[in-house]
Amino acid sequence: MLRTPPQVTVVALPGTGSDADFAARAFGPAAQAHGLAFHAVEPDPQAVIGSCTTALDAAAQRGPVLAAGISLGAAIALDWAAEHRSAVVGVITALPAWTGAETATCPAASSASVTAEQLRADGLEAVIARMRASSPRWLAEALTQSWRRQWPHLPAALDEAARYAWPSLEALAGNDVPVAVIGASDDPVHPIAVAEQWAHTLPSARLHRVTLAELGADPAVLGHTGFAELAALTGPIRELPAAR
Repeated sequence: MLRTPPQVTVVALPGTGSDADFAARAFGPAAQAHGLAFHAVEPDPQAVIGSCTTALDAAAQRGPVLAAGISLGAAIALDWAAEHRSAVVGVITALPAWTGAETATCPAASSASVTAEQLRADGLEAVIARMRASSPRWLAEALTQSWRRQWPHLPAALDEAARYAWPSLEALAGNDVPVAVIGASDDPVHPIAVAEQWAHTLPSARLHRVTLAELGADPAVLGHTGFAELAALTGPIRELPAAR
């Protein structure tokens, strides 16, 4: 009797302070279009990194994993893939923010730390009001939802994210899983130069550039372009083999 190969599961990880809803809007439509199982992770604000890696581990118990992440989620997904080459078929890294363990001058880490301090000093609603006044509407709506959901543990979650050591150049160069890198050409918090560096350093990677306006109009652009770049590296998504 022929054995049916296990189905690939797309595991989507949100960025710092974000939630499963945005990750689902970013990657769910592409997973559905390709007939793949899908799980968007709702991070535990008291254990952000651990809750994400636990979800990836659980999916790997069922079959091959396509790990997809935004910002911090991209770093977690790539680090996990490096340690689970036999389980992962590819990675989509959207909006990488930094390279290396030293994050003192990383814009995303600095923003997370400052926001955590403001939340402790001024409270949730005051900080949300300031964030909404200075952010595009699509981002303000997404963060308002996720920040309220993660309160009162949000400051600790932001601090944990700010401390996370991003993949080093050496780690990138040694990670041979297929990787689609999505960079935003006009995002100062996630500089396009970082996405370009990742795509150049990873042995098997392709870069796609988007704008923040495109992302705001339809977050699914991350999944659709990411899947297209992975397909260019490995072949049709439905036929992705389990990693070596």
